[in-house]
Amino acid sequence: MTRQAIIERTLKAINQLPEEKAEEISDFAEFMMRQYEEQQISKGIQWLTANSQAFDFLNDEEDLYTEEDLKEKYNG
Repeated sequence: MTRQAIIERTLKAINQLPEEKAEEISDFAEFMMRQYEEQQISKGIQWLTANSQAFDFLNDEEDLYTEEDLKEKYNG
């Protein structure tokens, strides 16, 4: 089923409902839209974080400590 067919089917159903039920569907649609927008924002933030070069300078730093500096090694 195409997007347009889904919209038309939904509008037909909404038009047959009493006003309070149509309002519930409207509220639910707004809720779904906010949820979708939040997911898109989260995906965008994840992409920016993964592709950021803000901490690349850490790759060039020399290690301050080595395994020889450990007093005790964990054998898990």
